[in-house]
Amino acid sequence: MYGDFFKGKRVTILGLGLLGRSVGDAECIAKCGGRVTVTDLKTHEELVESVARLEGLGVTFHLGGHDSVDFTDTDMVIKSAGVRLDSKEVAAAKAAGVPVYMSTALAAKFAYEMGVKIIGVTGTRGKSTVAHMIHHALVASGSASRRRAHLGGNIRGVSTLAMLPDFREGDVLVLELDSWQLQGFGDLKLSPHIAVFTNLMPDHQNYYPDMDTYFADKANIFRFQKKGDTLIATPELAERIAGIAVPDVYAKHIETPLPQGWGIQMPGEHNRLNAALAAAALEAYGLSEKEIREGLASFGGVEGRLQFVREINGVKIYNDNNATTPEAAIAALQALNVGLTKSHILLIMGGADKGLDMSALVEEVNRSCKAVVFLAGSGTEKVLGARDKVLGNSLEPKTYNLKPAHHGPFNSLNQAVSKALELAEEGDTILFSPAFASFGMFKNEYERNDQFLQIIKNIV
Repeated sequence: MYGDFFKGKRVTILGLGLLGRSVGDAECIAKCGGRVTVTDLKTHEELVESVARLEGLGVTFHLGGHDSVDFTDTDMVIKSAGVRLDSKEVAAAKAAGVPVYMSTALAAKFAYEMGVKIIGVTGTRGKSTVAHMIHHALVASGSASRRRAHLGGNIRGVSTLAMLPDFREGDVLVLELDSWQLQGFGDLKLSPHIAVFTNLMPDHQNYYPDMDTYFADKANIFRFQKKGDTLIATPELAERIAGIAVPDVYAKHIETPLPQGWGIQMPGEHNRLNAALAAAALEAYGLSEKEIREGLASFGGVEGRLQFVREINGVKIYNDNNATTPEAAIAALQALNVGLTKSHILLIMGGADKGLDMSALVEEVNRSCKAVVFLAGSGTEKVLGARDKVLGNSLEPKTYNLKPAHHGPFNSLNQAVSKALELAEEGDTILFSPAFASFGMFKNEYERNDQFLQIIKNIV
């Protein structure tokens, strides 16, 4: 099956990266007998750890730039998520008649053929939490039913393709899917058996020309569903979905958060709505109400998503590193500001701009925050009134009226944390919720997450 697909084939992997997913893809394909060439704009020195993992597998590396022959004289190209839609390398491959795939979509295709049930989750916000909730509940309920549940897609360091040897007929695969990975589902005309679409908000506007193009990629999560499949979404998506969804697909729109009688460990009404979406998916899969309630109640949350880290001298510290949009940071502020009569949150935020409007976030900061500590970056410059330099467009400079005292921008996360701790008093909360991408000061958001957790861990 999947082994024959790669055996003896020349396979170019476009983008090795630092997260481990493409490394796992290359390992899997090489072990299947594929002749793998990995190409990346980053140099060998920048990718030394990833390269080391592939030693001895016969992989060819073309690093520090791309050679067009790798895309035209090959049997297939595996494109990493985030490679631009107008990539000249992808265009060259297609012009030469070379098929271009994305690894998560390929893994889903083979999983289908193996008799694996697929639950996919996408959305601008909440997809990670919902996917992890679903997987956790499935695992928790599996001991009695011998159900085998797997978690893949947009998961740190995980190649879904490399998971294929572990799949068996009757298993269930939960996939967290970003818009880029769903491009690959569109190419293969494939959608999960159970699709969850949490919401659609402005994001990646430095990548997508408009919201319609962004939605078009997201819509692949349900576009190719078949009779008997299930689509679960929030009501605000109904109109957009109606023009695309297959009539025979069962659609359920979740309007309200989880009933108050159902307990979850994570704060915030947005997490109760996430839990309601997860519960609907689990019900569609066939879990009992008891299994769903117990699974959701025992779920402790996802690292980097409103994660309580520790308390120091009466100051609670939360890690919301994966909040890379203003809406995500707003949700965190609102979740931690329930039932309190005075501002108690010291917010650490800032980073690389994605072309998003910060007005609503600044309004929430003015309501909720005692002080703001900024990290350096183009997004921080934007909030502080600088012209949007990332997009290079004609936006007029906009001054955001920040009422709480603000400090920085700081050129290191350690400096920002130190300032927040200096300002905090007993009963306060330090919230690390950047609202921006990580690029510039960090290699990626995972390095930013790890740095923050290590800094907090080291505080005596």
